[in-house]
Amino acid sequence: MRTLIDSYECFPGAHCGSTAMRGLLNHYCDIDLPEHAVFGLGSGLDSGYLSSPKIDPPIVLFGRTASLERDVASAFGLDYREQADGDDEKAWNDVREEVLAGRPTMLSGDILYLDYREFKVHFPGHRFVLVGFDDDVEKAFIADRIRPEYEACSYGALAMSRNPPEGMSTSNLWGKFHSTVPTRSTRDATKLAIERCATRMLDADTEILQGLGDAIEMTGGIAGTLRLAQEVASWGDRDNAQWIAGYAARSIEKFGNGGGYFRRLYAGFLDWARRLDADLVHADAPGLALGAADDWTALSDTLFAVSEEDAPTQLWAQAAEQAAGLARSEKRLFEMLANR
Repeated sequence: MRTLIDSYECFPGAHCGSTAMRGLLNHYCDIDLPEHAVFGLGSGLDSGYLSSPKIDPPIVLFGRTASLERDVASAFGLDYREQADGDDEKAWNDVREEVLAGRPTMLSGDILYLDYREFKVHFPGHRFVLVGFDDDVEKAFIADRIRPEYEACSYGALAMSRNPPEGMSTSNLWGKFHSTVPTRSTRDATKLAIERCATRMLDADTEILQGLGDAIEMTGGIAGTLRLAQEVASWGDRDNAQWIAGYAARSIEKFGNGGGYFRRLYAGFLDWARRLDADLVHADAPGLALGAADDWTALSDTLFAVSEEDAPTQLWAQAAEQAAGLARSEKRLFEMLANR
C-alpha cells in the first residue's frame, strides 16, 4: 500500500516544532503565520536545566517548552491533543490510519535515528509531520523543517526514532486536531501567549519529568538559568566535562533553535506582536529579547571554548558570570512583559 498527502505544505524554518505547527495550522485551520509568530504564540521560550545520571550527557540545556505545540493551538482555542503509546506496533498503526484518512500527523522522536538527517548525537523530542508511506519499499514520507520537499525515511529508522531503546524517549508521541476553527482572535491569542510565557519564565522551578524513560530532574524558567549559573563551574570537575560543555554549547546555538537559545525567534515574535498591536508589548521588549539572544550566543562561545583540550580553567567562571547576567536581564524582560 502507498499513500501520500501531497496537498500539505512543508515550510522550511529555524526550529522543528514551530515549523511543523506552522504547516499544520495552515493546513487544518487556514491560519497563515510566520514561524516566529507560531513560536511566540506557543509561549515556547524556556530555560530548562535537565539532569540525570541516566541520560548522556548527564546535564542538558533545553531552551523551549515541552508544550509549545499544544499551547499554540490552545492560544487560538483549538482542540489539539497529543498522546504517547509504549506499544510500537499500535502507535504506528494509529498514525497510518490518520494519514490514510488524509490527515497529516505530528510525530516526535530522536533525530539521531532519522536516516535522512545524518545527525551525530542524540536529540530527543524532534518534531516532524507524517504525510505518507509506501509499504512496498518500507518508507515513510516526512515533512521536516530542512527543506520544502518531503523526506523518505525507512520504517526501521522511524520506529527507532519514535521510541529508541536507550536514552530519553517521547514514547511514540503523536498529535491530532479535534477542532479546526479558532475561537479566539489573533490579538487575544497573542495576549494570552505573552502572559503565559512571562508567568512560566518567572515562576517555573524544579520538577521531575515523567514519561521520558527514567525520571529526569528539570529546573525551568529564570530558575533554570540561575541553576546553570550556580553549577556550570562545577562541570569542570567531572570526567566528561568537555562533552557536557560541548553539547550545552550546541544546544544554545545549534540544534535547530534559530540561534541564541530560541531568543531570536522570540524577539521576532515580540516585534511581530507590537506591529499587530503596540499595546501588547513594551517598545523596549523586542530589543531586550534580541540582546538576550546575543548574550546566549556569547555563552555558547564560552562553552565551546571550554570544551576544547587544554582550555583555560577561568572560562568556567566566565560561563557562570554570563549565565548570572542572563538571569538578571531576562527577569527584567519578563517582568516587563508580565506588567504590560
